Order: sequence, then C-alpha cells, then structure tokens
Amino acid sequence: MKGLVVLITGGGSGIGAATAKVLQQRGAIPVLVDCDAAPMAQTAAELGGDVLTIAADVTSLAQCEAAVSQTLARFGRIDIVWANAGIAAFGPLAYTEPAAWKRCLEVNVFGVFNTVRAALPAIQQSRGYVAVSASVATFAHPPAVSAYAASKAAVEAMCNAWRIELAGHGVSVGVIHTSWVKTPLMTEGALHPAFVRLQKTTPTALRKPMEPDAAAQMIVNGFARRARQIWVPSWIRVLHWLRAWLHTPVAERELLRAAPQIEQLFVEGLATHGAKASSQAPRELVRSEARASQS
Repeated sequence: MKGLVVLITGGGSGIGAATAKVLQQRGAIPVLVDCDAAPMAQTAAELGGDVLTIAADVTSLAQCEAAVSQTLARFGRIDIVWANAGIAAFGPLAYTEPAAWKRCLEVNVFGVFNTVRAALPAIQQSRGYVAVSASVATFAHPPAVSAYAASKAAVEAMCNAWRIELAGHGVSVGVIHTSWVKTPLMTEGALHPAFVRLQKTTPTALRKPMEPDAAAQMIVNGFARRARQIWVPSWIRVLHWLRAWLHTPVAERELLRAAPQIEQLFVEGLATHGAKASSQAPRELVRSEARASQS
C-alpha cells in the first residue's frame, strides 16, 4: 500500500475514518471527502500531517469531479477510489417519508456512480482499483429498510457490470459487504425502538458489532489484494452463498413475526417525532433541513 493515493468518500467518520488511519499506517495516502466538515477535520487532525480534506456532496457529479481535480492537483494520481459515503432510510412502506426514501437512493446509488465516474480517468491511468461499500443488506432484505437494501443491491449489480467493463483497462473492482459495525449509522439506529426490534431478529451470536478498527484491517487487506469481494466479518460470505435461501418462508419466519411489532413501534414514534425524524437518522435530518433552508 506504500505511496498509493486513496480517495475515500464518507471519510470523515465511521468505517471510512477508521480505514483511513490503517491506510496511513501502511504507507498509503488517504484523501478524505465528506459532506460533514467537523468530523472530517477531527479525523484529519488525528491522522496528523498535511491530510487533504475535501467537502463535497456525492449526489453532485460536479462536486465529485472537483474533489478528483483537487486530489490530482496535490498528488498527481489516484490509485484507489472508494465510494463509501452512505446513509439509511427507515420505515414501513405505508409510513416512511418519501423524500427520505428517495434521498437514500440518491446518496447510496447515484453518489456511487458520481464518485466512480469522476475518478475513472485517473483510475484507468494508474490501472487502479475501485471499491464500493455495500452491506449484508445487499442480499438480506429485512422489513422497514427497503431503500437501504435496494441501494446496496443496486451497487453490487453496478460493480459486477463495471468489473467486466474495466478489466481490459487494468482496473479491478471490489464490493465490501459489512455486517454490524460500531459506526454513527448504527449508533443512530439504536435510538429508534423499531430498529432495535429489527436488530433482535438476528441470531444473538451474529448480532455483536465489530469495532471499526477491526473492520478497517479487513478492508485494507482486501484493497491490497484488489479483492472482488471483501467480507466484514469473514462469515458474511456464507450468507452470500445462501442468498436465495434467505428469502424462503423458513428463513423469513422470524422477520414475519417481528414485522407487525416493527410497524407498531414506528407508528407510535410518528405521533411524537413525525415522519421526517422517524425515517431519517439525526445527522441526515439536520442535513435535510439545511438543504431545505437553502432552496
């Protein structure tokens, strides 16, 4: 990894920030791109040195292109682009806020396209590596997270197509499948009683979240191998092999039991918090309100 320039969207916090630290320890040069300046600045301070940080919204192709231009102006190359920025929307179909559902697709799908498309000329020049953050939700689709599951299934399909397209250019493409990791996304989810009920449908042995540093080590190991899939943790590959079975009546039995309770808890929250706050994580709610005030 020594000397490789790695552009990371969603690099200000969570898995992105933890992985940036591991990359730096192994001699790579992380470039942090995030829409939230404060956590990104804190991560840069922890990394030390003259770390390039770029404020950008991945739903804007122009801002992604500007981030790539700034990276090339500083370092002259990009060896790895990691489309990691992502958000979640939560709620049953009948009650979720439509704007929140749509925004999840805008960030998680169009944001990935914008990131990779903007960086592609530089990646082709370096015969580099494209990495995209997916999830166990790519192939396991629980109730109340339809937007998130749809977005992660979409990016896996995109990467499968891109892997074939770009092979002749010497570019490798990898998909990162993660389970529970202690990130702000998971911390915010734990604030919602309906999400907590959903989480309890997972067998206890598989529910314990990983530390971000442990996840980061696995991800960087995958980058070094230019892996097609990176499993975080490694047992996720078994679920991937069983993906068709996951949507049989037997496998869905516990989710079917939990779905009415999840819906009831969500509806109860609507009375207190409203659809926008119930459907979005707190940080994304703040961002959506800021966008509304600027429009």
